[in-house]
Amino acid sequence: MKACILRLYVTGKTPRSEKAIDNIRHICEAELGGNYELIVVDVLQNPRLAEDEKIMATPTLIKELPPPLRRLIGDLSDKEKVLLGLDIKSTNGR
Repeated sequence: MKACILRLYVTGKTPRSEKAIDNIRHICEAELGGNYELIVVDVLQNPRLAEDEKIMATPTLIKELPPPLRRLIGDLSDKEKVLLGLDIKSTNGR
């Protein structure tokens, strides 16, 4: 079982969506190694999932596990804000 389960909601294959995917993958690899699962949900292909989670804007990242559940909105380009928002401790001691 992965230590961290993340679900990223994006809208299509836009530059903003691709940037968010790249940013969170880079952060997770640097900080969690392979100990995470990232599920990318395209709200155009799966509108019901977005509706169920009450997604109002994309990209939206939801940390499902470990608790508590956390949500972040945006392109996830600020690594420190992402780590703080997801309550993930940085491996570089910050």
